Amino acid sequence: MKTYYVYILECSDASYYVGVTSCLTKRLFEHNKGINILAYTYKRRPVALKWYSEFTDVNLAIEKEKQLKGWSRRKKKALIDKDWEKLIRFSKNHSEVGSGE
Repeated sequence: MKTYYVYILECSDASYYVGVTSCLTKRLFEHNKGINILAYTYKRRPVALKWYSEFTDVNLAIEKEKQLKGWSRRKKKALIDKDWEKLIRFSKNHSEVGSGE
């Protein structure tokens, strides 16, 4: 059974990048090596792995990647920090929560 990984990288400019791969170590190496000059991470190297999750169904992995890409920066940070209280709070309607932490 093949394993797929959804991951969050922190780039050198402090932005987050979300991706999916079947080989996490190889993909992290490729991001830091700068294989693709057009890639988001190319000018933001080095990158550091901050979070990942494993999946055995590629469709579920892609679905999770898309979900995370739609999240705010603070919600991604709450996930990385395993701050479940903030993650729940930031998951509520933005107008209810406001922009402050």
